[in-house]
Amino acid sequence: MAYHKKEFYDEDVTNQLKDAYRNVLKAVGEDPEREGLLKTPERIAKAMQFMTQGYQMDAAQILQSAKFHESYSEMVLVKNIELYSMCEHHMLPFFGKAHIAYIPNGWITGLSKLAHVVECFSRRLQVQERMTHQILDVLQETLQPLGVGVVIEAQHLCMMQRGVQKQNCVTTTSAFSGEFMKNSTRAEFLKLISHELS
Repeated sequence: MAYHKKEFYDEDVTNQLKDAYRNVLKAVGEDPEREGLLKTPERIAKAMQFMTQGYQMDAAQILQSAKFHESYSEMVLVKNIELYSMCEHHMLPFFGKAHIAYIPNGWITGLSKLAHVVECFSRRLQVQERMTHQILDVLQETLQPLGVGVVIEAQHLCMMQRGVQKQNCVTTTSAFSGEFMKNSTRAEFLKLISHELS
């Protein structure tokens, strides 16, 4: 096989999480020794490490790894970046898409790095509002562009699956800096993310 992806899990962390989830199963009235649940604590332990891998990522380093001098000075936009995160209040998933734009000021970064930055901050216990600003801040600090715009649209299972149980709510958050504080630049960005190219 020319390519093989392998996942690595910290054994100590896995064992701690396994014990914790066995206790959760007992606390909700289940039997962790039941056939269907025998491997569940380990599966959840590994899933939790995967879903919180962003704590081991450095967003600035991600951008620096593909930072290039370039004279291009118009808007760079990557939209519809899928994201999956976990609400820190209920530890239930929220999911949606991020739209990121910046106007270079002598430096650009690899387009995939914008998606990696979203992954870095979304793979943590989060609130959407904070994540929106974290993405903006690291782009502004690392690339020092003329401006950054970030919009995130997401659905939250803490609103859909429990509590108020409203199934069609979409939460939109935005953050802007520099040139994106101008109405004309912001309007161009919002128009671009709301229209499909023909």
